[in-house]
Order: sequence, then C-alpha cells, then structure tokens
Amino acid sequence: MSAPWLMVLASFLFALMGVCVKLASALYGSGEIVFYRSLTGALMVAALSRWRGVSLRTAIPAKHFWRSLSGVTALCLWFVAIAHLPIATAMTLNYSSSVWMALFLLGGAAMFGRRSVDGRLLTTVLIGFAGVALILRPTVDQDQLWYGLIGLLSGMVSATAYLQVTSLGRAGEPEIRVVFYFSVGGIAGGALITFGSTWHDHTPYGLALLLGVGVLATIAQLMMTRAYATGRTLVNASLQYLGIAYSFLFGVLLFGDRVTWTAVAGMLLVVAAGLLAALLRAAPAAVKGANDA
Repeated sequence: MSAPWLMVLASFLFALMGVCVKLASALYGSGEIVFYRSLTGALMVAALSRWRGVSLRTAIPAKHFWRSLSGVTALCLWFVAIAHLPIATAMTLNYSSSVWMALFLLGGAAMFGRRSVDGRLLTTVLIGFAGVALILRPTVDQDQLWYGLIGLLSGMVSATAYLQVTSLGRAGEPEIRVVFYFSVGGIAGGALITFGSTWHDHTPYGLALLLGVGVLATIAQLMMTRAYATGRTLVNASLQYLGIAYSFLFGVLLFGDRVTWTAVAGMLLVVAAGLLAALLRAAPAAVKGANDA
C-alpha cells in the first residue's frame, strides 16, 4: 500500500483511538492509559515480529531512544489534553505538529543554505491548518489555558518525533522495530507518571476501552511509521489532517457537536489539502530535493 493511503487509514484509526481515550479518561489517569496502550502495542508488535521473522535487535539504539523519548512525551501530553479539553480542541492542538514540522524543515534548509522544500507542498500544509481552524475554531477557556498549552506543546514535540521516524526509516529500520521500541518507552513512561498514584480497578467496559486504545493505536502507528519511512514528510503531514475531519464527524455523531458552515468549509479545505498533497507526491517534479525533505 502506498504511503498516502497508509496515512489516510492511519488517520482514521487515530481518530477512533481519540474517542476511546476520551471515554477512558473518565475511568483512568492519563499515565495509566499510556501504560496500557503501550503494553498492548508491545505485545502485538512482538507477536507480529515473530510471525514475520523480523528481529527486534537494533544496531542504532540511540536513535530509538530519542524517537521514543519525544514520541512518548508527545503522547502523554496529548492524552492529558484530551482528558481535560473538548476532544476537538485537543485534536486541533496536537495536529499543529504539521505546521511545526514545516517550520523545522524550512529552518534546517535555511541553516544549511539550501532550499529543500517545495513551496507548493508547504502551501498544502498551511491550507490544511486553515481548514483545521475553521472546523474546530479552537478556543480555550481561561481555566483550561494550562491544558491548552499542554496540547500545543504535544503538537510541537510530535513534529520532532515524526522527523525522527523518517530518519529511522532511512536508516533501514523496519516499522515493526520502530513501533516496538516506542511501545516499550510508553510502558516505562506510563508507569513513571503513575508511580505513587492510584492504579484504578478494571471493569469490562474499561478494559474494552483500554484494549481499543491499544489495538487501534498500534495498527495506526505501524501504518504511520511505514508512511513516514517511505513517503515524503510534508505529504504525510498534509494527509494527517484528515484525522481532524474524522474526529469532527465522530464529534457530531457521538458527542452531539453542532454542524456549522465554517466547519463544513474547513472539512473541504482539509480534504483538498490532502488530495493536493497526494497529487504533488505522484508528480516526479513536485518536490525539489525530496531526499532532504
């Protein structure tokens, strides 16, 4: 499956995961959700690696460490934001990662004195973010400002994690190995956050939500990792905005969110940005210096 389609499906699964996280937050702490999500992922990926005959041993542990550190930090911050903010607002703030990513790439290109990012592709990212703003119009009440900043920080840290995933892919690391070490980092991070706090008892409903978070996130993570390893960074960033459109639909269907003309216009912009990014990826001359991007 091509990288654009992998991102389309991964975004859908991540949106479903966000719904499960929001519901589970009423029963568990954010650290617990991260812990069980990562434990499920580690077990799934370990079984998958054995079935495919892919070794989990790596020659570049340092790269995995830094990717896991940034990824788990972003995940913990995001789950905290989902627990304390409307899911639409939390999703918006986290998905600002694409804009941060574009700024990081442009800053790197300027630092080394070369232009490595096509302006048309960067435009698709900005169009996508404009669509996100129209869909969700994220406003944070004064008493939620701290959690709003946490959500915004999760987006910035996520951008560094995605760039590190790209680096691992170019180093030849299979997505199974990347996701496994990320899950191991999540187990450690979740346990560390919950250390000294209360571990809540389970109910069938709670276990189902935790399992849903873990399974959906792991499958989506494998797809996303593969997409970032084989595709172009900013194309993936543009397509990732589709997760916001999915979340908006879930909000309407499950949480009774209102449908407004601005939201519809925003969804159209998000879809347009995703389609334009896919078309640019298909064009041989769409991205100059794509190996650097």
